[in-house]
Amino acid sequence: MNAISNLQFKRAIWQPAILLTLGFWLSASLILDWVIMPSLYVSGMMTQAGFTTAGYVIFWNFNRVELLSAAVVLTGVLALSKTQSHWRLNGIVLSVILLAIALLETYLLTPQMSAIGVHLNAFDVETTIPATMNLLHGGYWILEAAKLIAGGTLLNWYWRQQA
Repeated sequence: MNAISNLQFKRAIWQPAILLTLGFWLSASLILDWVIMPSLYVSGMMTQAGFTTAGYVIFWNFNRVELLSAAVVLTGVLALSKTQSHWRLNGIVLSVILLAIALLETYLLTPQMSAIGVHLNAFDVETTIPATMNLLHGGYWILEAAKLIAGGTLLNWYWRQQA
């Protein structure tokens, strides 16, 4: 009898942890992508020499929060997969995708975009955005869309299961 109550206790901890983490992570991503960055662009900060450094600091910090969130979600899904078998594999796949997206954005896209941006600011001349930067921005938006779809699906599954 003790094992059953212990199992229920562990389940009660992980499911809200997944829901809260996904809710925080996805809402923070939306705020950064649709409020903060467009505001900086409209205000003209992107033409300032220090924008690359400021953007790198913002994304460096946010990417670390994303990595932590992805780790919590993956850990929670793995913990709950021991008690639920009906969609265990789907949840694990989606949470691994979320972790992979966070890793790609943290260690590939952000450093590359920052390096290209520093190169543009070094000469203090009006230059056009190189094709590489546009390609990296396109990759970033594809990863963001995939993150929102995978995270939203996972959030929806756990929300329905909670109710």
